Amino acid sequence: MTSTSTFPLLIGCAAGFSGDRVDAAGPVVDTLIARCAHHPGQRAFLIFETLAERTLALAQLRRRADPESGFEPLLDDLLRPVLARCLQHQIRIVSNFGAANPLAAARHIRKMAQALGLPAPRIAVVGGDDVSGAPHRQLLREQLGAAIDGIQMVSANAYIGAEAIAAALDAGAQIVVAGRVADPSLTVGPAMSHFGWRTDDWDRLARATMAGHLLECGAQVCGGYFADPGYKEVPELHAVGYPIAEISSDGHSVIGKAAHTGGLVSLASVKEQLLYEVHDPAAYLTPDVVADISAAQIELLAPDRVALTGVRGHARPATLKVNVCHEGGWLAEGEISYAGPRAEARARLAADVLRRRLPDLALRVDLIGALSIFGDDAGRLLQATPAGDARDVRLRVAAAHSERAQAERLAREVMALYCCGPAGGGGVRTALTPRLNTLSCLLPREAVPTHYEMLAAEAAA
Repeated sequence: MTSTSTFPLLIGCAAGFSGDRVDAAGPVVDTLIARCAHHPGQRAFLIFETLAERTLALAQLRRRADPESGFEPLLDDLLRPVLARCLQHQIRIVSNFGAANPLAAARHIRKMAQALGLPAPRIAVVGGDDVSGAPHRQLLREQLGAAIDGIQMVSANAYIGAEAIAAALDAGAQIVVAGRVADPSLTVGPAMSHFGWRTDDWDRLARATMAGHLLECGAQVCGGYFADPGYKEVPELHAVGYPIAEISSDGHSVIGKAAHTGGLVSLASVKEQLLYEVHDPAAYLTPDVVADISAAQIELLAPDRVALTGVRGHARPATLKVNVCHEGGWLAEGEISYAGPRAEARARLAADVLRRRLPDLALRVDLIGALSIFGDDAGRLLQATPAGDARDVRLRVAAAHSERAQAERLAREVMALYCCGPAGGGGVRTALTPRLNTLSCLLPREAVPTHYEMLAAEAAA
């Protein structure tokens, strides 16, 4: 339906990834309620962005173990504290926290509402992103070739767009649960529905897409992952707020943050987030539109209020990106600490012992406190850098192998350094983790139809 409101649409974001803070939604919802109360007729949405490239594969593994699992593990902590207020104040919720099992997530939310004594909300489940089944196997093989032969596929998901979200909202959904939709589409869908935009209204879709891009990483645009003491100061970072976008009917937006929170929204923080993960500013590809920010302008309207204008849009791509995650063997890790005089030399000697003991494993060696972030898997920089005089070094050694038993050898050898290695080693920790590898390809849009379904009332039983 087309909105006749003269007020901008408010969209607040309360999560930027799976594992984000669970107390972020409260101040965002408080601010949305206050803004809507001040301007009767203004509408608001709350979004949670909780997926990353491999989150879905991990969720699929959980679903294998439990058919009613596979959605965002922090769903209760994220949603329960604000669900009643959102429903009471007609703040609609849109999220990809369905992950590998959106239907189970929707059923879980309905049970949550029941436990809180709330009327059953109208929940829509968006589908179509899962392309791991038999109908898509041949298409995936045509795109990936021999790379797909012999792998143990864990998940295959297309980055779908906002159309099904908008359709579900048009049908009256109060909560929309999706899996792998593109991050900005969580914002585009509500804007499309609220303003009644066409699916080929490229300029407006592109403007909403970039507003969603500014929201999608949660606190990042509000000073998180931005702060750098003495260079980019951010006040009260411990209580950093999460962002709220005001989107007008023409798609232009103003970015702010939840009231009474720390952090900041500045020209610099918006510029950094605007360019985040954008390879070509004139052609930022999404499932909904190709956004062009080459002529974008930002303006500081007031403290913590930055306007974004000048974004243009072009026809959306004919293909959708697909990530295929598959089993990738085992990752073994071991750590041990050395301190005091000649600590770095002792850590290097310990690494050399491990190399000689495990000549058939390719070891990644890091000297945490001396040389780690700038190192490389092959150890070229480590070998080319003379031993320094670091007095506090944590040796980390890692190896990957297709066979668990072979990977476990590293953990045992690191443990043996207690008595068999250089002097003064201690604090050993080891870990063995199953690896997930990723292949990416493009599928024709028409091969990935999307849809939504309303959760039936009887599903609450």
